Amino acid sequence: MIDLGDWKEPLAPLFADERYLQIRAFLKREYSEHVIYPDMYDIFNCFRFTPFQSVKVVLLGQDPYHNEGQAHGLCFSVKDGVQKPPSLENMLKELKADLGYDPPESGNLTKWAHEGVLLMNTALTVRAHQANSHANCGWSWFTDSVISLLSEQKRNLVFLLWGGNARRKVPLIDKSKHLILECAHPSPLSAYNGFFGCRHYSKTNEYLTAHGIAPIDWEL
Repeated sequence: MIDLGDWKEPLAPLFADERYLQIRAFLKREYSEHVIYPDMYDIFNCFRFTPFQSVKVVLLGQDPYHNEGQAHGLCFSVKDGVQKPPSLENMLKELKADLGYDPPESGNLTKWAHEGVLLMNTALTVRAHQANSHANCGWSWFTDSVISLLSEQKRNLVFLLWGGNARRKVPLIDKSKHLILECAHPSPLSAYNGFFGCRHYSKTNEYLTAHGIAPIDWEL
């Protein structure tokens, strides 16, 4: 098992659950028979890069990028040297409009993960060139459980729910303890329907600061 740091204890009941054992059996077959993203050693990078005690913000994606070299276990993020996908380009445009930060050359969001932004997809793996191909293998149970766990065990988190898939997770979150920010997905198909102008980066920091929590340094 990959070292998950202080996530090991909160995630232990999930890893012991029969439903997770079924996911593992499914993935064993998939990785042996198909090209699967991300690399199996990167599946849980969102937890490895953002310790449980450090989580301030939860940004939900849908499933990993499905083209070669893109996915590395953090939603919306790509490795250094990889062309930024359109949704990520739009996220960085909104960041510029909201906080004035110029878009970086790289689309690697690992710095946000180290700042306390849990960059979690609702499905953690995907078959090459087949979007949502692992959406029904059990990952939704696993990641829903993580959302519920964070809602129950922590206070004053900011949940960024962009697009229909993410917004369906609202019932899992205790609104009396956390801030939920919803809007359209940053995809070019929907970004002009409410993502642009949402100012979620600054709103996140206003909430954190108001609750005595250090804000996120969003500059990449």
